[in-house]
This record gives sequence, structure tokens and C-alpha cells, in this order.
Amino acid sequence: MASHRKSRTPGTRVAGIRPPALATAALTSVALLSQTAEAAPGEDRPSLEEVEKKVGDLYRQAESATEKYNAAKEKTGKQRKRVDTLLDDVAKRTQKLNEARSELGSYAAAQYRTGAGMPDTATFLLAETPQDIFDQRQVLDRMTGRQKAAVDDYVTQQTETMKKRQEATESLRTLTETQGDLKTAKATVQKKLADARELLSKLTAEEKARLAAIEKRKQEEAARKAAELARQQAEQEQAREEAAQQGGGASESSGSTGSTETPPADSSYGTKAEKAIAFARAQIGKPYVWGATGPGSYDCSGLTQAAWKAAGVSLPRTTYDQVNAGTTVPVSQAQPGDLVFFYDDVTHVGIYIGNGMMIHAPKPGTYVREESIYYDGDSAIHSVVRPA
Repeated sequence: MASHRKSRTPGTRVAGIRPPALATAALTSVALLSQTAEAAPGEDRPSLEEVEKKVGDLYRQAESATEKYNAAKEKTGKQRKRVDTLLDDVAKRTQKLNEARSELGSYAAAQYRTGAGMPDTATFLLAETPQDIFDQRQVLDRMTGRQKAAVDDYVTQQTETMKKRQEATESLRTLTETQGDLKTAKATVQKKLADARELLSKLTAEEKARLAAIEKRKQEEAARKAAELARQQAEQEQAREEAAQQGGGASESSGSTGSTETPPADSSYGTKAEKAIAFARAQIGKPYVWGATGPGSYDCSGLTQAAWKAAGVSLPRTTYDQVNAGTTVPVSQAQPGDLVFFYDDVTHVGIYIGNGMMIHAPKPGTYVREESIYYDGDSAIHSVVRPA
């Protein structure tokens, strides 16, 4: 699961990506689910399948909020650095402005001492804005070369200082907004997870056992589909090898998909993918924590980012950005190292390791693990992306 930038609505998909389904309606409450434990005998109550679906929806909504949190956190960090840089620049320019003002003041004092009447340089010190200064430039004709240089320096420093102060003010306003987005996303994640925990806590021991049985059946079906994909991919590989031996080039079909086959990744990709997978495999058993990027815990996009970083490839932080950080390929042609994205809102990602399997950080309460890419059904798969 990911903890991904401001959420986007996916547009038209390219070849190899499943057409978008209707978005799941947002939950209005968990009242229906509470009936599981609170309804009186004889009253209608949701089935365990409905409970399981509601819990899954809550976790996916938490994933979506997590990616928004990740994006807001990244943006906040960058904006804070920008604000710090601007404030530092303002401080330096203010110091230079004070030095220019001091030099200009020394000329004004000298004019007073010599009885020169209204001091020309003092006119500039009384000016409050660059426009005021511009309006007084006619007195430059009565100044010495050194006085003119002092005025020019003062005007420049004041103008630049005011400009940087304005930039700092705008950046501080943006920082406040991104901090608000970060706070909102965090609250949403916490609320969705709390709702899921509350729902599950109201199940009886028997209901929990039956829910576990439902999950086991899903895993068995996911394993079956993974094995089928592994078989298809093995057939494709054999066809490529036979075609190469016969000098006929690559196979023209991708098996069950019927689409033109994507050329296999080059050897340099394979080397990087091995490093990324080795890193991901070494994280197996570490807990999922939303917003985490390691080394002790990860969310889904934090894991894939760290894995490919170990291979020397820099990926964006969120699933929303990672899905655009490579070449999209059909699921049937996924190769080890590819990123597998899930759901219409692209809120989950895992790293493909071959044979229909991936390593991913699933959701709160779980650990980094190997699992079938069909763990939530084949319709949950959004796309496969080759990042390097």
C-alpha cells in the first residue's frame, strides 16, 4: 500500500492497461457494518462477504489518502527548503541594504555639517519605495561620483530586498497550504484505518474464522492465476528462443492477450532488476507503515522506490508519479523488476519477481511479503510499468 502527490483521475489508457471500471462509491458510514455485531436476532445483517468488501474499501481509501499524504509531505519538504533559502537570502540582502543605507547616511551627515542645506543623499534615505527613489533621481545631477555610486547601490539593495521579501511571503503562504493538505491527508488515513479496526473488532471469533476462510479461498484463486500467467510467459519465452534459433525474430503474438508483443528488456535492465528484487526480498517480514520509506518499515511506494534506488534508479515518491516513470507493458509480458500498479486510482504498487508473483507492502497490520499479483483479483490490476 502506498502512503502517493495530489490524486489524479486516470485518463485514457494505453495498450496493455485494463480499461477503467466505475469508481467504487465512497463510504457514507460504517453503520451497516456495525450491525454485524449489534443487530438483534432475526434482523437483517450484512454477510461476511459484504463485511470483507467494506473493510477492503476502507483500506483502499486509506491507501489513496496515504498517497496524498506522501505527495503533500514531499511538497511540504521542498517548500520548506525554499522558504529557508529565501529567508536566508532576505537576511543577507537586508544586511547589505543596511550597509548601503549607512554609507548613504554618512554623505547626508557630511552635507549637514558643511551647511549645504537640504542634503541630496538624505532625500533618498527619506524615500520609502523604489518609486519614491526614482522620483528623486533628478538630484543626482548635484552629486559627486561617489555619492551617485552610493545611491545606486542603495536603490539596488532596497529593490532586491523588497522583491525577496515578497517571494518569501508568497512561499510561506504556499507552505501553510501544503501543511494543511498534509494534515488533512493524515487525518483521513487515521480515520479510515480506525473505521476498519472498529469493524473487525466487532466480529465474533466464528465470524473471524469464516472471514479467514474467505481470504484463503481468494489466495488460492490468486495462486492459480499466477501459475497460469507463469505458464503463458514460459510459452512466450520458448517461442522467442525457437524464433531466434530459426532466425525468424521475436514471436508476433503475446498469447492470450492477442496484442503485439513488447520486445524483451535488454540485459542492462535485467542486471538492475536483479538488484532491485534482491533489495525488496531482503525487506520481507518488515512491517507495513503508511508513509514509511525504510529502513525499518515501508508503505507500498516507499518499498518500490527504495528497491530501485538500490539498483541506481531514482523513482518518484508516490504511485501517481511512479506509474509514469517508465514504459507500460502488457501484464502477460511482465518481467522481473517491473512495477505492477493496482486500482483505478493507482494507489498500490508491487515489484514483479516472475511467475505471476510480486513483492509488496500490502496494508496496515501486514508485513512485506511475496504474493500473487492477482491477490485482489485480476480486475484490480491497473498496469505494468518497466521503470528503467
